[in-house]
Amino acid sequence: MKKENLSFTKEEFLAIYREMLLLRRFEENAGQLYGMGLIGGFCHLYIGQEAVAVGIKRAIKNTDTIITSYRDHGLMLSAGGCPKSIMAELLGKSTGCSKGKGGSMHMFDLEKGFYGGHGIVGAQVSLGTGLAFAHKYKDTDNISVTLYGDGASHQGQVYESFNIAKLWGLPVLYIIENNEYAMGTSVERASSTKELYKRGESFGITGKQVDGMNFFAVYEAVKEAADFIRKNSTPFLLEMKTYRYRGHSMSDPAKYRAKEEVEEYKAHHDPLTSLKEFFAQNQVVSEEELKAIEVEVKEIVKESAEFAQTSPEPDEEELYTNVYKD
Repeated sequence: MKKENLSFTKEEFLAIYREMLLLRRFEENAGQLYGMGLIGGFCHLYIGQEAVAVGIKRAIKNTDTIITSYRDHGLMLSAGGCPKSIMAELLGKSTGCSKGKGGSMHMFDLEKGFYGGHGIVGAQVSLGTGLAFAHKYKDTDNISVTLYGDGASHQGQVYESFNIAKLWGLPVLYIIENNEYAMGTSVERASSTKELYKRGESFGITGKQVDGMNFFAVYEAVKEAADFIRKNSTPFLLEMKTYRYRGHSMSDPAKYRAKEEVEEYKAHHDPLTSLKEFFAQNQVVSEEELKAIEVEVKEIVKESAEFAQTSPEPDEEELYTNVYKD
């Protein structure tokens, strides 16, 4: 680990671990509730990718915006979204962040600068570019962090967005969460070029590949890219090499990859384990303090699940709200 990684305070280290652990335990519980039949429709879990979400949020300003795909629970939590309202949304309850109408794939918290949660593959890339245009038009110093997956990187609107972002000098940070299998086909089998961070080169967009399983690597890369964008008013592309432990969605048995591969990632590349090892090696946080956080997070997730299960269903009238703008 680099010496600059020790520049965080002890309180910050504890907060980082708490945020990553909350993502892990929240998603594990969501998987259990789905198995119980309490979550309907699709449910895409973020387990294994925690370093990406927390590293991004720690490296940007609170006034920056974030937009992503349907694998959105983890990113909304890292943005500061309420665990209770997120869990309630998963269960389709009226107390959910989208009043039960969005479900797993369509979560929003505009007060936190989180613009979704989008189900159409790659659609959020053009929307995120639009957010960047808004930041520039309003003459702010904000950037638009626009995330998409390795599967979506082949979509045409991605390159249309690249073109306009570079042409107009828009402050957008494109981030590819490359978890290697898209919906179920490996990058090796689906892409003629495996180095996805080079996809913006023909538009003049600088790209970089990052170890997305390492919080510090994500934090440093995003901070550097964000500073570059603010200074030069130009887009930047980061490819986060990460890995999802579960299938594409809860309905996916993930038989297209070997169990040994998954276990290898869990044993040697897990973002939470590597962070705990860093703490132990540098003696910055004690094991007792980490155990206390585990208890705290477990209680937060338990309360969120109870809140969601006891919350009321949306009224039928809710079907007709927010359909048209007044």
